[in-house]
Amino acid sequence: MATIKIKQIKSRIGAPVDQKKTLLALGLHKISQVVEVEDNPSMRGMIRKVHHLVTVVD
Repeated sequence: MATIKIKQIKSRIGAPVDQKKTLLALGLHKISQVVEVEDNPSMRGMIRKVHHLVTVVD
């Protein structure tokens, strides 16, 4: 299946609890960390929820 690389670009300090949990569910723990996740609707929904804290890299 296809995958997406996601990079955390901003700190989660000050973010609501649900957004912090979403970052953990995506596997992101630190700024500048890059993870590769499957490209499916549930992952895209999580990315959309924290779009201001992450970016999609090539």
